[in-house]
Amino acid sequence: MLGDLPPTVREARLGRCNTAGVRLLVVEDDTALREVLERGLSEEGYVLDAVATGEGALEHLRALEYALCICDWRLPGTSGLEVVTTARRWGLSIPFLMLTARDASQDRVAALDAGADDYLTKPFDYAELLARVRALLRRPGGDRSPQLRCGDLVLDPATREAHGPDGPIPLTTREFALLELLCRRSPAVVSRRSIALQAWPDEVEAVGSNTIEVHVARLRGKLARCETRIETVRGSGYRLRPRHADGAPA
Repeated sequence: MLGDLPPTVREARLGRCNTAGVRLLVVEDDTALREVLERGLSEEGYVLDAVATGEGALEHLRALEYALCICDWRLPGTSGLEVVTTARRWGLSIPFLMLTARDASQDRVAALDAGADDYLTKPFDYAELLARVRALLRRPGGDRSPQLRCGDLVLDPATREAHGPDGPIPLTTREFALLELLCRRSPAVVSRRSIALQAWPDEVEAVGSNTIEVHVARLRGKLARCETRIETVRGSGYRLRPRHADGAPA
């Protein structure tokens, strides 16, 4: 729908906020438009997940944490409006930017009343979409990718670096993604399904428990000198917490 990214993208990048490590969810069933948004936003430095259905959007929103969701209104099955209402019912406060061909005043009112934060009518200018994303992320509570801390472990989503008591901890891309999710959710238990969505977004169905266990074992080895530990919660998943927290193993 948008074709190649327009020349105005270069101008749109001026004055942009720090995008490194900021995770966005794009929900769009039009394959061409979804791929354009995915490519363009990734080039801006955002971490992107893209799905084609409302059901897929809800699964990702339940499993992972996002700074913002760009969501088409008209989707097969669960509509974009239902995605927003369900997310708000769950207590999620992330900004939603609705995309739609509907331009009547009552449609805009319905979207905003459902919990959307902004509304963009198709066809739209890509530079305007970027500006609206930046504006939503600048609002109080917008994700600026601050450092994450759990005990003596520090993660920086912007630089994708991890530090322990003895300095930098070298991590692969998947190891960092897995550890970031555990750190953001700590001390809650994170399911294997959520881990697969975070670290293997393109291979979720093919990733088995053994693969996840291998990566967790490697991470444990790299965190050996940290007091922060990855605990296995049998039948549920994993959690990250300091060794002596609430009776955690010493």
